[in-house]
Amino acid sequence: MTLPVEGQSIQIHSYKHDGLIHRVWQETTVLKGTRNIVIGGNDRTIVTESDGRTWLTREPAICYFHAEHWFNIICMLREDGVYYYCNLSSPFVYDEQALKYIDYDLDIKVYPDMSYTLLDEDEYEEHRRQMGYPNVIDQILKRNVDKLIRWIKQRRGPFAPDFIDVWYSRYLFQKRYRQKE
Repeated sequence: MTLPVEGQSIQIHSYKHDGLIHRVWQETTVLKGTRNIVIGGNDRTIVTESDGRTWLTREPAICYFHAEHWFNIICMLREDGVYYYCNLSSPFVYDEQALKYIDYDLDIKVYPDMSYTLLDEDEYEEHRRQMGYPNVIDQILKRNVDKLIRWIKQRRGPFAPDFIDVWYSRYLFQKRYRQKE
């Protein structure tokens, strides 16, 4: 299996269960790339939606992907603190073209005070019926919602107090290093 290399710029591709592309992030800098974990950083990157519309991210973000967990976490650094957007998704795969995953609609938004909201339950149910999510996927995703909530409450992984400081510093270092090249 090919692994993304620290300092490398990669794309992130989000798909839906039916195999169609959902969203593409044009450029993310790899801060850590192992068989199980990819941590990346981006700021003001172009995002292309499935219908071709594009938009620019507004703030720096640290992205956490895991090859065994059915979620990924985007940590957005805003003026009033760090906000987290957690996508319930398939574990990632990386194939030299991009880091790829299937987005399963359910999301958890976490606020700087670590309060959180489960989002898009209606969209999840609609797509589950339309695309025929198997029961096993439904059970895995519900278990992973519970796991994510435990991580939030226990301040584990990207929710740990020093996670953002460490990885945002590495992102800024990589950004300065690449500008010198």
